[in-house]
Amino acid sequence: MDDRSALVRDLSLPLASGRGWVKFVGIINIITGVLTALSIVGILWAWIPIWMGVLLMQSGGAIERAQMAGDESALRMALDKLRVYFIIQGVLFIIGLVVMALFFMLFFGALMAAIANHNVYNM
Repeated sequence: MDDRSALVRDLSLPLASGRGWVKFVGIINIITGVLTALSIVGILWAWIPIWMGVLLMQSGGAIERAQMAGDESALRMALDKLRVYFIIQGVLFIIGLVVMALFFMLFFGALMAAIANHNVYNM
């Protein structure tokens, strides 16, 4: 069992060395979510950055336990929390790209309509 604990400590070292940053980004996400919740419209999606921040804080704590005690389940939990965080981040990124593309199409459609309308009145 001692060899397994040493292996877990060794495998968790890269994440453990960055756990301060993981927790920092988690705290920033939570603060961002709380500040977003203060607005009337922001309350609808403020839970997402808070959830992401909690996931990062949990991952940081679990990776710390994995590094200190060589705990396999803590390493597995830390990696699972990071997996969920990156899935959410990726989905939000895709949604952002789609919304941006829709706004560009709306903008260019309105621009073309304005140009066509301007040309009709100038004839």
